[in-house]
Amino acid sequence: MKSRITGILLIVAPILFMSAFTMLQVNFEYPDILRQPAIVVMEKFTAGGSGLIANWYAMVFSAMLFIPVAVMLHPFLAKEDSILMPLATTFGVIAGVVQMLGFIRWVFLVPTLASTYLDPSTSEATRSAIEITFIAFNQHAGVGIGEHLGFVFTALWSIFVGVAMMNSLRFNKWLGWMGIASAAGILLGILEPAGVPWVGLINAISYILWAVWMVITGVQLLSKTAQGELPKVYSRETERS
Repeated sequence: MKSRITGILLIVAPILFMSAFTMLQVNFEYPDILRQPAIVVMEKFTAGGSGLIANWYAMVFSAMLFIPVAVMLHPFLAKEDSILMPLATTFGVIAGVVQMLGFIRWVFLVPTLASTYLDPSTSEATRSAIEITFIAFNQHAGVGIGEHLGFVFTALWSIFVGVAMMNSLRFNKWLGWMGIASAAGILLGILEPAGVPWVGLINAISYILWAVWMVITGVQLLSKTAQGELPKVYSRETERS
């Protein structure tokens, strides 16, 4: 039962994330919109209405789903004499939390800022304060926590899980290499604020590869469960059998 739930989550979480992200690209011009002045972002955000807020909440939920994914995948790759998966699971939980904290500002903070900013009765001094607040939260919660830390800990989780897959009999070695390769591209995203060219595109392509990697992992886990290839007790002895 646990293997089935883990496999399903490995499939659902990345599909939800990529679907919500694609909808934001289409309806909100995300992430390019973040390079526009604050007034442009807030006007477009307000024009999106409740549907856009729901879209952002889907992003929040996809980040939250990553936490149980990291925890539930742990026993299928853990070995009693290795610290690899305990570290991986820790990094995975942190990745889910920081990305959730980055996305959730669009659900609760930005609607209030945008509605006040666009209110005709709002003074210019208040609008200036709102612009500063918006930019500050975008840099701190968005770029700093959601993106920078999100990239780092997502990449670390993927690298450690990829290495564990390569040392496991339950998953194909090429699947481990796929996770490591996608992680390398995701990690390059931390260089985008420094103005390094092409890393944004590489990061976006790597996230697609990462999502495909997770889905394949989930499908493989479900397949092995259906065929009765996964043991009920996960230990060093069952890994060797």
